[in-house]
Amino acid sequence: GVVIPITVGRQKSIRLVKNSYRGDRIIGVVAQKNNTKGEPGFNDLFNVGTVARIVKMLVLPDGNTTIIIQGKQRFEIVERIKEEPFMTAKVKYLEDKFPSKNKRETKAILQSIKEAANKILKLNPEIPQEAQIAIDNIDSPSFLTHFLSSNLSADVDVKQKLLEINNGSKRATLLLEYMLKDIQVLELK
Repeated sequence: GVVIPITVGRQKSIRLVKNSYRGDRIIGVVAQKNNTKGEPGFNDLFNVGTVARIVKMLVLPDGNTTIIIQGKQRFEIVERIKEEPFMTAKVKYLEDKFPSKNKRETKAILQSIKEAANKILKLNPEIPQEAQIAIDNIDSPSFLTHFLSSNLSADVDVKQKLLEINNGSKRATLLLEYMLKDIQVLELK
């Protein structure tokens, strides 16, 4: 459900985006293990990523392409098919398993996450205050954890770890730990 802009610079990625944009606009997005590698292959990518719909494609004057994507569902690569003209793979969709949002434990962890998010917003003047309204209005436990995970100020490895957790309660608990560390850093600043 999260909407983010991504700059697409590699020729393989540009070919994929343009091909997909003419069709169903659905692509698989995975993070690179080492972002210094110029032309990554399958071994340079994480196996868990996000199915995303390209909402908009913008070709910039410098030749770079920016896409605005919306995450739809997590997936895991199960078979690598080809790397040319762009990477293609068979994937298995991953379901979020979140206990009922009416369970006491679920309510408690979600409330704690929202409180931590609001504290981060108060401590970080760079984040627009409208973000608090957005967070307060998120009702889905799964969307809340994905939204806050994607906006966490953490390394790719940390965000990847969160993305790979199928159990929503475990993801929420780990997310809260990282958010509390963020709060400590912001308070020290």
